[in-house]
Amino acid sequence: MQQPAPTTSEPLTFLCLASYEKGYAFLEQAKRQGCRVFLLASFSLQHTAKWPEGLDEIFYMPDKEHEWNLRDMLLAVSHLCRTRQIDRIVPLDDFDLEKASYLREHLRLPGLGETATRYFRDKLAMRMRAAEQGIPVPEFTPIFNYERITRYVDTVPPPWLLKPRLMAGAIGIKKFHHRQEVWDRIHSIGDEQSFFVLERFVPGDIFHVDSIWFRGEMVYAVASAYGTPPLDVTHSGGIFTTKILERGSKDGDALKELNRRVLSAFCLTDGVSHTEFIRAHEDGTFYFLETSARVGGAHISDLIQAATGINMWAEWAKVELAAASNSSYTPPEPDDAYAGLLVSLARQEWPDTSSFHEPELVWRMSKRHHVGFIVKSPDYKRVGELLNAYSERVRREYHASAPARERVRE
Repeated sequence: MQQPAPTTSEPLTFLCLASYEKGYAFLEQAKRQGCRVFLLASFSLQHTAKWPEGLDEIFYMPDKEHEWNLRDMLLAVSHLCRTRQIDRIVPLDDFDLEKASYLREHLRLPGLGETATRYFRDKLAMRMRAAEQGIPVPEFTPIFNYERITRYVDTVPPPWLLKPRLMAGAIGIKKFHHRQEVWDRIHSIGDEQSFFVLERFVPGDIFHVDSIWFRGEMVYAVASAYGTPPLDVTHSGGIFTTKILERGSKDGDALKELNRRVLSAFCLTDGVSHTEFIRAHEDGTFYFLETSARVGGAHISDLIQAATGINMWAEWAKVELAAASNSSYTPPEPDDAYAGLLVSLARQEWPDTSSFHEPELVWRMSKRHHVGFIVKSPDYKRVGELLNAYSERVRREYHASAPARERVRE
């Protein structure tokens, strides 16, 4: 959806949506660039969130577990527009993408509309679009027609994954080895079953590519490899790790090119993305898993900044301003280092991690019942060694697990 850039001398106005507390660097960078920044956040955050100082106005939407009534939101923002000109709407969380697209369509503002947003939120839309463009994806089927589902489970070998179409990450995903288990689960969710997609489970190594896009071109990308697959971490209580891939590596180059193909097919023009791929153990093929039009979560943005010096949140704000003002954008030159990230639940309420004191340790988490670290080194192998050593220590001294979160729908 395109609209001419404003021609007045007034500062550009961003309305940022935040169901959850995140996006500080985006908000701060937008203010540094001279923008007016309005924030619409969940009411449940009113007394707990510590938003950056200097925001022009903060508004709160009534919410139930961070969910908003879309019509109430539309009426509230439309009322706001009576006295305030809004130039861009920016969703700061995965769950805010539909909200932003709904508002853009109604107010006829630039950015991803409702159909385009599906490619970045709906796992079925992602797979269908990728398959249409010849991008490898695991065999899948929508949960619409029983005859088609029967044909799928009779011809595609197990195990299978039943995934909520509109949830983030591994939330709500179930793994099945027998067809009756699939049918039992489908029947158990009743009228909600059309909100799921069934997919072949592909054993393999999981990777992610985090990228910046401007005017339809991928202007920066960094590829990383997870340790234990996130699905296993979520469902089996493992330790989450990821590290930047070696520059110039065959895998890294292949992943960035595949990322370019995916997001070009999905028509991402201006913004950032976190995209995940799997390299199958059986034949080494890279398959597309899912993508997003936002900064990667789970402290991945901190990992990237540690290794490259590039803050993805801040660069996103620069891209939004450049697109809105019809000016140029060039990403900063990245630093020449590597980094690795570890995060785990902890048995202790406030774990003491002072015994971790290697010179490569550049960040440690301070969060109730969690431990987390980022290590940085110019030596790629050293990062891997430290992640392995830290994982073993955390497993022995701190690690705890909790049941996976499950929400049928948002």
